[in-house]
Amino acid sequence: MAIKHWPEGERPRERLLAHGAAALTDAELLAIFLRTGTPGRSAIDLGREALARFDGLNGLFAADEASLSEISGFGPAKYTQLQAVLELARRALREDVQRDTVLSSPGKVRDYLRLTLAKLEHEVFFALYLDAQNKLISTEELFRGTLTQTSVYPREVVKRALKYNAAAVIFAHNHPSGIAEPSRADEMLTSTLKQALLLVDVKLLDHLIVAGSGTVSFAERGLL
Repeated sequence: MAIKHWPEGERPRERLLAHGAAALTDAELLAIFLRTGTPGRSAIDLGREALARFDGLNGLFAADEASLSEISGFGPAKYTQLQAVLELARRALREDVQRDTVLSSPGKVRDYLRLTLAKLEHEVFFALYLDAQNKLISTEELFRGTLTQTSVYPREVVKRALKYNAAAVIFAHNHPSGIAEPSRADEMLTSTLKQALLLVDVKLLDHLIVAGSGTVSFAERGLL
């Protein structure tokens, strides 16, 4: 049965207006995004299928156009709309991070990094440059590929920090494997970069590993 024929109090859009978006399930929110279903299937049915196919929202957000289009009701138009929504969310979180000091809003920093890095299929080394008040100056992708001391060059990292006149930096990289635990190579690289930055009076505040919906902080683990 099409959602428009449901009792008004059970329709996702009406429930959102009455109780707020947080009251809806993931499938109900996707139904509002999709707007319509397909013959014999409601938009909520399509949302449930997509969540099951990609093992939740993170998998859905990471899906490429071809994979998403395999589900009836999710064509190129929906893929582009979904990417636009994700980019708007990233930009909104970046505004929040820029508005506050990084240390006063660590949750927003993690959310921003998850949205930026978690869906990537390759490893990326990312930097957040901060001023003396720990406010965000800029962000930058520095390197791609497997992270080792030979693929991430301390001299280049220092040059970029000096370019932005940063007083401190936060590093982040993703683990496409979905396992957020730092490797021994991650720890050695972090130590090398910390020492190189200290030579130019730039402080390394943290190194975050992003994997799926999880993050691991080197600072919280006592690895800095």
